[in-house]
Amino acid sequence: MVFAGSCGLFFARARRYNARENTTMSGHSHWAGIKHKKEITDKKRAKIFSKSLKLISAAAHGEPNPDFNPRLRTVVSKAREAGVPADTIDRAIKRASDPSEKLEELLYEAYGPAGAAIIITAVSDNRNRTVQEIKTILRDHNGKWAESGSVQWAFALSEGEERDWNAKFPQDIAEDAEKEKLVDLLEALEDNDDVQNVYTNINF
Repeated sequence: MVFAGSCGLFFARARRYNARENTTMSGHSHWAGIKHKKEITDKKRAKIFSKSLKLISAAAHGEPNPDFNPRLRTVVSKAREAGVPADTIDRAIKRASDPSEKLEELLYEAYGPAGAAIIITAVSDNRNRTVQEIKTILRDHNGKWAESGSVQWAFALSEGEERDWNAKFPQDIAEDAEKEKLVDLLEALEDNDDVQNVYTNINF
């Protein structure tokens, strides 16, 4: 299970969900089971689309033309790979010029079980709400909020348009129980509607 690496973890997962849906309908005769699996896939795709569109709108602030905005060009390309329709992408770009649209890209730092270093990127229209939600997730999953700059030293921000955070000194967790706790925390963070990516310095 990987929680760091590419700028759009959810885009990669979208491709996996699309592939799964192509095979879900074969080899199963029980309609209830098929329907349940499809509903789960649809919900995951809807979340992926929602997150990608928020990121597009945030990236489009200031320069809505992808030809002159490398950051926007990258997130649009990944959204297309994830299967987001072109007209939906265009609407997300246009929303960036709406005065009422106040999406901003955010970065938070935290510690998880076994002292794991964690960087969380998010896009939100309400910074205070997002902070409280992330703090609640951390509290409920053996994590701890960290002050700005206290975790970044353990990562290097990749050059280019994707803004990936790569661990400088990847660590291992010896105890499976602690690693499972960390996985639960990372998945809970990633499931939050505002969170875009979660990076950790722990090897999986």
